[in-house]
Amino acid sequence: MSARDLISGEVDVDSQEEDESFDEETGEVRRKTNGANGVNGHLDDSSEEEDDDDDEEAAAAVRKDFIVEDDEEPEERERRRRERKKRRREEREEEEAGLDEEDLDLIGEANPDFERRAPSEPKLKRLKRGHKEDRNGHRSKGIDDIFDSEEEDENDFRNQRQSHRVDPRHLQDDLDDFIEEDYDDRDGAPDDDDADIARPMGRTYTGIKDAAGLDEAALEDMKEAFGEGDEYDWALEKQDQEEEREQGVLDAEDPEAIAKGLELKDVFEPSQLAEKLLTDEDNEIRAADVPERYQLARAPYKDVVLTSDQFKEEGIWVSDLLWPRKNIKPTLKEPFRKAVAKILEFMVSDEYEVPFIFQHRKDYLIHQERVPLASDPTNPDASDFVPAKLLDQEDLWRIFDLDLKFRALIDKRNALSETYKKLRDIVDCHDEVFETMLPAAITMEELQDVQDYLHFQHASKMADLAALNASSAANGTHRRPGSGRALFDRIRSSNVYRLVRAFGITADDFAQNALKEGRRRYTEDPASHPEDLADDESTMDPPEFSTGAQCLKAAKAMFAEEIALSPKMRKVMRASFYKDSVIDCFRTEKGLRRIDEHHPYYSFKYLRNQQLLEFTHQPDLFLRMIRAEEEGLIEIKVRMQNEESFKKRLYTEIESDNYSEIAEAWNRERREVLDMALLKLDKMMARGLKENLKNICEDQVAKRCREEFGRRLDQAPYKPKGMVLGTVPRVLAISNGAGSLGRDAICWAWVEENGRVLENGKFTDFFLGDPERGQEDSADVKAFIRLVERRTPDVIGVSGFSADSRKLYKYLDDIIERKDLRGPTYEDDDNNDRSDRLDLVIVNDEVARLYQTSERAQLEHPGFAPLTRYCVGLAKYLQSPIKEYAALGNDVTSIILDPAQAYVPREKISKNFETAMVDFVNLIGVEINDALSDPYTANLLPYVCGLGLRKAQQLMKVIHLNGGHVINRAEFVGDADQQRLGAVGGRVWANCASFLYIDYDSSEPEADFLDNTRIHPEDYELARKMAADALELDEEDIDAEVNESGISAVVRRLIREDQQYKVDDLILEEYAEQLETKNNLRKRATLETIRAEVQNPYEELRNNFALLSSEEIFTMFTGETRETLYEGMVVPISIKKVGEDYIEARMDCGIEGTIPAIDISDQPDVAPRQLYQQFQTVQAKVRHINRKTLTATFVMRENEVRNPVKHNFDRGPRDWDEDQERADKESMKEKNDVSGRTQRVVKHPLFKPFNSAQAQEFLGSQARGDVVIRPSSKGIDHLAVTWKVSDNIYQHIDVLELDKSNQFSSGSTLTIGGKFKYSDLDELIVNYVKAMAKKVDEMMLHEKYQNGTKAETERWLSTYTEANPKRSVYAFCIDPKHPGYFFLCFKAGQHAQLQSWPVKVVPQAFELQRNMYPDMRALCNGFKLLFTNMQNGKRPGR
Repeated sequence: MSARDLISGEVDVDSQEEDESFDEETGEVRRKTNGANGVNGHLDDSSEEEDDDDDEEAAAAVRKDFIVEDDEEPEERERRRRERKKRRREEREEEEAGLDEEDLDLIGEANPDFERRAPSEPKLKRLKRGHKEDRNGHRSKGIDDIFDSEEEDENDFRNQRQSHRVDPRHLQDDLDDFIEEDYDDRDGAPDDDDADIARPMGRTYTGIKDAAGLDEAALEDMKEAFGEGDEYDWALEKQDQEEEREQGVLDAEDPEAIAKGLELKDVFEPSQLAEKLLTDEDNEIRAADVPERYQLARAPYKDVVLTSDQFKEEGIWVSDLLWPRKNIKPTLKEPFRKAVAKILEFMVSDEYEVPFIFQHRKDYLIHQERVPLASDPTNPDASDFVPAKLLDQEDLWRIFDLDLKFRALIDKRNALSETYKKLRDIVDCHDEVFETMLPAAITMEELQDVQDYLHFQHASKMADLAALNASSAANGTHRRPGSGRALFDRIRSSNVYRLVRAFGITADDFAQNALKEGRRRYTEDPASHPEDLADDESTMDPPEFSTGAQCLKAAKAMFAEEIALSPKMRKVMRASFYKDSVIDCFRTEKGLRRIDEHHPYYSFKYLRNQQLLEFTHQPDLFLRMIRAEEEGLIEIKVRMQNEESFKKRLYTEIESDNYSEIAEAWNRERREVLDMALLKLDKMMARGLKENLKNICEDQVAKRCREEFGRRLDQAPYKPKGMVLGTVPRVLAISNGAGSLGRDAICWAWVEENGRVLENGKFTDFFLGDPERGQEDSADVKAFIRLVERRTPDVIGVSGFSADSRKLYKYLDDIIERKDLRGPTYEDDDNNDRSDRLDLVIVNDEVARLYQTSERAQLEHPGFAPLTRYCVGLAKYLQSPIKEYAALGNDVTSIILDPAQAYVPREKISKNFETAMVDFVNLIGVEINDALSDPYTANLLPYVCGLGLRKAQQLMKVIHLNGGHVINRAEFVGDADQQRLGAVGGRVWANCASFLYIDYDSSEPEADFLDNTRIHPEDYELARKMAADALELDEEDIDAEVNESGISAVVRRLIREDQQYKVDDLILEEYAEQLETKNNLRKRATLETIRAEVQNPYEELRNNFALLSSEEIFTMFTGETRETLYEGMVVPISIKKVGEDYIEARMDCGIEGTIPAIDISDQPDVAPRQLYQQFQTVQAKVRHINRKTLTATFVMRENEVRNPVKHNFDRGPRDWDEDQERADKESMKEKNDVSGRTQRVVKHPLFKPFNSAQAQEFLGSQARGDVVIRPSSKGIDHLAVTWKVSDNIYQHIDVLELDKSNQFSSGSTLTIGGKFKYSDLDELIVNYVKAMAKKVDEMMLHEKYQNGTKAETERWLSTYTEANPKRSVYAFCIDPKHPGYFFLCFKAGQHAQLQSWPVKVVPQAFELQRNMYPDMRALCNGFKLLFTNMQNGKRPGR
């Protein structure tokens, strides 16, 4: 056997086996028969159970000459010996745990319905299944293992244990996944063995039912016959502890480990503990009886304790911020303020979360307004109460956010107050301005103004305080004075400050005048001229201020700084700035070239005079402007509209009223000082306004995303015909992915209502025959019909990645229609059995796309192809959208719900998504016992009111310790008498109790029907009272029922006698008034909830499953929107077919269309076949788009293509600087004329009149693989194509044009390097540039690729081989000096030399040592073969 025979995917193990190729998307195996050995070409290796010694020796022989072997140390031999011993014992135990043939026979006798599994295939059929990397049998090590990073013994161990492995995933513990596993992961996923051992667990064996194919009854019979199998667990666990103790493994429950004081942080890295939420902080959150979300949100302010006055202030502060947003009658302002204060009390004092308040304190969100009734002669004072809604659930979240902001405000205010107190007590500092402005500051900006004032005005004293008390520097308010502050301190302490006082008014008095508060402060003029006073010797302070000019300049700078830092003046400036400012957008020199008419930023390139309010209505516009400014393409300027009039008004407040030459001179100086101050304030205000407006726009977009996400969550499962809303359907999901119908596989998956995938498969051809013509249906159509008739799905879901998926939907719809396929039979309102036409829907696939390649999907369905897993995701989405979104975890933010979502920080989007999830999870509730057994239901627990990730883990863990089943809600808090642990504390229980429900079991004595409702335990007495009133029981009857059957006896009787409807007869208004009058409890809405829940517990309140609109389907299948694809746009199309008088074409997005002869050419007498050919790419104008059928019509006539429709922006007459736009176009034209290169224009959307530097600058912010076509400096018969290989790496391609009709036309033949020829630019871009870009992506996404430089990659190789001396390793990295090339760096052992070979990217392949390799796997295998040949003395070659 040669070394080449060992390369996976290239050579068969046996020459008589079948050759197979593997479709990575569908999992389809394509076979080419070479022989007939075995069944399906599979062989089994019977040597699987033998010792590994021979294999290890064979592998060592293959590695000879290039892996340095070190002598094995005695400790290493001892460790290996212990590991082998432990493996053999575990293997024996697993074999004993499995069911043998006799066991199955006994079960079959006890249960006649039990069906024996088919005999397993002979062991000589396991060697070849698909690619070698997908085989589960034992294999010898070869060339693939030369640079493999797996542990040899560990791999052998995994391969030996497949037949006995069971799925332990539902037994996860807090310490799961800490062990990092290395996989032979050539396809990016672990094989079946790896998936099985990825979560090592204890000795508890599960999954026997699945392994043996037993139903519940058979499983019980088996347990009675053979026991549970855990009789000797105690001995095995003790033996395990002994071995682990020998190996130094920490057991958190080991008494010896506890005695030694070992903790998790002594064993695991902090990052590992943080990832698993096992840090000390996480444990504190678990232990604290406070809702987890409150703990996390308030963590920065946990030391802030609000006083009663501050709490009252907060109520006013929050209500004042909320009131302008509410469209409520002015007469309700005071009730609104009281409602906000009460909500804050619930949140701060009672620590109730938003869902609890919204559900159980709803009466406090409503104001009962007394309204007089129509005139009644008998009762003129008659009136009634009309409810007015004051707050909704979104307002509650807003109040929660504002509470956090107020805490931050108080924290900063307290810190400033403490600093000032120290200044006053220690260095005797008093400042009336500070004492006045600090309590009046109600925003963070105003507090920052006060802080800046304090540090400026008392900088020297702050330094003295820091010297006296070092701790004052740690309070977060002390800052180190800069050189500017030091200068002003010197002025303040020098004689020059006399000149500052000579201006006749202080900065604070001037600001007081500008605020129009209190009496006016008048300005006094000195007796001397400003220059004379500055030249006076009493003013000068040499050597720094030795001349009058220096003194006057310093005094003016000091006074301007005092004005700019005055909190009152900043308040004046901020109010005017925010009221009268407008925003202008100016392009930079870089933006002049980069932003052309087709650029997405062109819509604001010359935007002017935009009011701030406009951006609150178009938040995405301002966020795009901010992004463009960050890229250096534009500059956003904020200015006051009436700046001059504002200045003139301020001049009157600082000038004196005297009329003299001296007064005029001083007023002139005062105006200059004010101008200097306003310039500083203008910059500061503009910066702050832009930042605030950015935050507002981000919040607006995040809110839109939250609303859209809420609509996604507000969907019940797809409702089967005849079932109540909320019933989970049985689903058959089908998809062709991105494949072509009739050629590629169509995968399907059958998913039961419990989420189990019982069957899956593939179709190819859905050809529907025509009996009239004698055409039969295809075999796949017949198989599909049999599948539907056998499984009777409630609904068929269809989706995919291309426009062909729309055709698949049409094919299936035709089959259902013509074959009259029906859904399951159900009973209609007249109690008659009926069945309707089988439902067929197109499913939103945003979750399925993420699911198909996720680790979760690979663990749940390791043997499925990605497209089959995609179908599973579609089916589960139909069954429960909210569970699928919850299962995504943090990846849910990858779903784009708004075009501007990319401009908003991910954390802000995540926070809004979380609050939406919290709202809807608590709306539907969580059945706690389902959560214990179903991981998808368990994913909802962190969003339950009061819980979070940590408390949900704690809840599940404690319930398992208590027996693994919950009977009533009281069990959550534990019971010491019954030795039941508490899962949550009292406050958390109060928050979560009503949202965790337990299905009512009337046979269980401790079960309470109310635990199956939305009724909170605090209201159980009200519910029982209502039940007693509905049954018309008196006190004696109630006591008798309770004494006989317990506290819930009355409700049990109501349910048992099926008389819930009687609660409708109760008059709740009078009862509510009594509760409010006597007990001060507002329970009107609560009583209505009790009435509804008693009759229909946890009724489904979500909307029906939302079907996609035509617009949404169009975007999902094509990736295009109305903004990216519109009628009149010029696009490249690929010709599919050329007819006599028409052309059929297809766009890149999959939309197909036709071009009639009249629209093909300006030469009507020339046949289309003379002008165009199949597969040619040309430019065409979109004439019409049918967004429902995903088809279009195009125009190819040159006069039409030359004039594409331009976007018309909705602009006012003063909103656009047309003069600047016109001047820029003329300037660019002049520059082009001067360069002499751009006189030639190529009619192509990617053509730009750039040189190489401009092309690189243009591509700088573009995606990898983007292209610019530009003129070439080599002459008119050349073009240059520049494409982005990676960040700051660009390749320039010289294109030679041949067969040109004239010097200005494009050549009909384009050649590159004399090797590649193309007929037009579109073909060149697709088949040359894009093909190379695809290979670059393949390289950079490969697991062996390193992002760093060559030096960094070599350091990584050296570090790896030092840590693994016997290993050889290789990696790829980019060559920045030679675009299109990569380095293949390798090191064959610790002491081997670092080497590197160049890898060139060419269209459709990689070139290494003059050999071509089609993909990365072939490249890696080829490298190993070349390296082996080189080591053996053979010269690398073809």
